[in-house]
Amino acid sequence: MIQVDNLSKAFNNVTVLHDISVTFEKGKTNLIIGRSGSGKTVFMKCLVGLHEVNAGNILYDNRNFVKMDFRERKQIRREIGMLFQGSALFDSLTVEENVMFPLNMFSAMSPAEKRARVNTCLNRVNLADVNKLYPGELSGGMKKRVAIARAIVENPRYLFCDEPNSGLDPMTSLVIDDLISEITHEYDITTVINTHDMNSVMEIGEKVIFIHEGNKEWEGTREEILDTGNKNLDDFVFASNLAKKIKSLSR
Repeated sequence: MIQVDNLSKAFNNVTVLHDISVTFEKGKTNLIIGRSGSGKTVFMKCLVGLHEVNAGNILYDNRNFVKMDFRERKQIRREIGMLFQGSALFDSLTVEENVMFPLNMFSAMSPAEKRARVNTCLNRVNLADVNKLYPGELSGGMKKRVAIARAIVENPRYLFCDEPNSGLDPMTSLVIDDLISEITHEYDITTVINTHDMNSVMEIGEKVIFIHEGNKEWEGTREEILDTGNKNLDDFVFASNLAKKIKSLSR
């Protein structure tokens, strides 16, 4: 569980996040949604320590990340898996080397143990026998699955996904959504997903928070999001033709 209490963030005396409080639940897919420029990316960067907050607290299972020194934060970061928007694979490394990278950095495993762990994670994302390929030889969806394998290779307690469906076709996006959801439940991870994709919200949004102009304006489930009475949220949600069709069918 990650608990955020009264978090605020400013740049050059301009406040971009206003007093946000939310709890991200363990074993669930927690989605952050909002328009471009709403503050959701800044919010996620604050959660993982890429931005320092101006006020508020971030508790990882009751451990206050904001109050920690560098050494203490390093331990928390070892419990975090990150799935970056562009996959962020190293082009000069093979698939196996990419997935093994965190183990080489942080693990005391033997080489044989590392290879076994890499193979376990690649099998979990349905990518057996691609170990020696390079990222340039993979499709966009395969790259994303390799990035997921790398994100879970150290058995993280917390998984952060930044726009996991960016650049993917709708069918591949569904595969990635399902995979993230399955891994979340299978390993009982606290998963936080930053997205503007309403298909993802309707497929896997067990808990959803909506950020508008730096404020948390709404939180709830994918079932509740279709009839919130929040105009800003409705404008965001029903800009999607799919969501419009869903709403008409739910009446």
